[in-house]
Amino acid sequence: MAVIGGGAAGLGGLVVLLLVLFTGGDVTSVLGGGGAEETVIQGCDTGADANADDDCRLVFGQKALDGYWQGEVQGYRAPQLIVVDGSTSTACGTASNATGPFYCPPEEVIYIDPTFFGVLRSQFGAQAGNLAQLYVLAHEYGHHIQQLTGIMDQFPNNGTGPASNGVRTELQADCYAGAWIAHAAQTKDAKGVAYMQRPTDAELRDALDAAATVGDDNIQAQSGRVNPETWTHGSSAQRQRWFTTGYQSGLGACDTFSVSGGEL
Repeated sequence: MAVIGGGAAGLGGLVVLLLVLFTGGDVTSVLGGGGAEETVIQGCDTGADANADDDCRLVFGQKALDGYWQGEVQGYRAPQLIVVDGSTSTACGTASNATGPFYCPPEEVIYIDPTFFGVLRSQFGAQAGNLAQLYVLAHEYGHHIQQLTGIMDQFPNNGTGPASNGVRTELQADCYAGAWIAHAAQTKDAKGVAYMQRPTDAELRDALDAAATVGDDNIQAQSGRVNPETWTHGSSAQRQRWFTTGYQSGLGACDTFSVSGGEL
């Protein structure tokens, strides 16, 4: 995606009220900076841990996403995932729960502060349950895939608007996330155990709700004026539609750059 609010040049962060709110490496490090404390995520050994704890969920989600994309992208290399405790400085600006999760292309790093999910719940009314959180992580992985496959270079930032490259980039990342979630139950660890069970209808609705919550029109409506010409991520309906397209039809249906603006 394009440069998004708060001075961050990362992909995935969303402009909201404050004005930014969204939506791999050493998966156990919580790296600090700018006042953050350095910690270590411990006790993430089982699926039950992942179901009970936001940090552990990200650790297991990373493993499942790496397993999936290794089979889809030749020469795949995993992004680093930095779970932020407080805030930390990055090549794309400051990472915190105020900027939301984002992918920093120069570093090939995904930054997430898990307390962001609480912000989604308290300020935007989203449930932000287990699958919705994995959707957020998978969306940022989608940006990493765009970086690895040259899509970001082929379709650079060309400004804002409902058919801009930035919107198309974000919608494709949503589509990639849907494709992964549909396949996640088939991705297994070294012991042959699936990382995830097939999502329930309620979990899918929660993920779709998260996608709608971070639509440009929904965010702008809360500040009083919806202006499609300033969009950077796409509308709520578009984000839900492209997530569903990926979930139902797979990666082959995720070429958001070949369709007209009216088809987005």
